[in-house]
Amino acid sequence: MKRTEPAYGRLPWPRTRARDGCRFLGGETLAALAAILMVAGTIGARPADAQARSRGRGGPDGDRLELRELAHRVVVKEGIDVLPKEIKKFYKNHREEMPSQALEPVFPERGPDRRFLVDQLLPFPFKGLPRSEAALEAKFGEEAAKVGRLPWLVHESYDRLLEAYRAGDKAGILGESDVLAGLMVDLNGPLNLTRNFDGQDTGQHGLWLRLTERLPQAMGNDLKLDSDAANFLDKPQEYVFSVMLESYVWVDNVLYLDALARRGKQGYSAFFFDDFARRAGPILRERLSHAAEDTGSYWYTAWTAAGRPELE
Repeated sequence: MKRTEPAYGRLPWPRTRARDGCRFLGGETLAALAAILMVAGTIGARPADAQARSRGRGGPDGDRLELRELAHRVVVKEGIDVLPKEIKKFYKNHREEMPSQALEPVFPERGPDRRFLVDQLLPFPFKGLPRSEAALEAKFGEEAAKVGRLPWLVHESYDRLLEAYRAGDKAGILGESDVLAGLMVDLNGPLNLTRNFDGQDTGQHGLWLRLTERLPQAMGNDLKLDSDAANFLDKPQEYVFSVMLESYVWVDNVLYLDALARRGKQGYSAFFFDDFARRAGPILRERLSHAAEDTGSYWYTAWTAAGRPELE
């Protein structure tokens, strides 16, 4: 599937992520990204209806759950669509048995562990960042416990999925595939990787909620993903850090576009979300498209590593 360019720029969109997880964004690419985002405020995607539509299961708590996890649900559906045909049929046939896709959806608990505030430990591009939790704790001591566990959660989820494939555990495969998809959404979210995750350091309190929960809902039908096909990952453990770097480069742009959308407005009204969707919507769409590609790639890699078992 061919990835389209963001609406706010015509420069070639960088496809820099290597499948072995070892090729990262270079200086020229970062400069190009910065140049593209400088015009983001004036050239945007079509404004979306920012009115929050009730999609819950009855009552405020259900509405909030659906709002919060809309990105998760969309990424799972797209992740299935980009799978190779050898396993796509299995996931399509059993999609509604996945917790997030059920008529009464269930999602993993969300907490501080589902972040990795890497810039609290090292400056970008995070040279010398340990690749295991034990090594991170050995290097940074108590500080390591304060930044979250997102990379290690991905590693653990992938290992459980691999074992479920090997055991032929259908429920385990579907459940862990769903967990892994949610973690890919988190890993592709720039704010989950910075100590300024909620805009608290720049006077933009509530930014995480606006970008992660409110913006997908505001975009509505405009939140259509365009993911590349899933691929086999040569080094699935290392690949996490490649995704992390690619996501992190958007942090400053998200902060800037949120502040720009707020100018001249009273509070965070529907008018704000119209503007925010126009400015930051292309970034969200791109990150979630990557999340779906990554999701399918991890599923396909685990299935392949397990010996490509027959799935029914």
